[in-house]
Amino acid sequence: MPDFIFAYHGGKKPETEAEGAEMMQRWRTWMETNGAAFVEPGNPVGMSKTVSSSGVEDHGGANPLSGYSILKGDTIDDVIAIAKSCPHLDMGTIEIAEVIQMG
Repeated sequence: MPDFIFAYHGGKKPETEAEGAEMMQRWRTWMETNGAAFVEPGNPVGMSKTVSSSGVEDHGGANPLSGYSILKGDTIDDVIAIAKSCPHLDMGTIEIAEVIQMG
């Protein structure tokens, strides 16, 4: 069964403690509901830098990465079905790609 990376884009920090607690509970519920698929729950990430042959940009671009998770599924469609219920979709997008095993 292949692994798939969920790259979370966009979103924002909660404005209040109560908003943060509500969001965390929604994430916990989503992860518990789909727990068997999670290989690594992942984490949020800080501000990124974009490195290219012409230099370094000090931001993540128009749609910066905000976190990641790794899930397993028989097909990409299986994990897309899980992504469709993710609370992150209320504020951002999720990019999904199969993790190619080398060697």
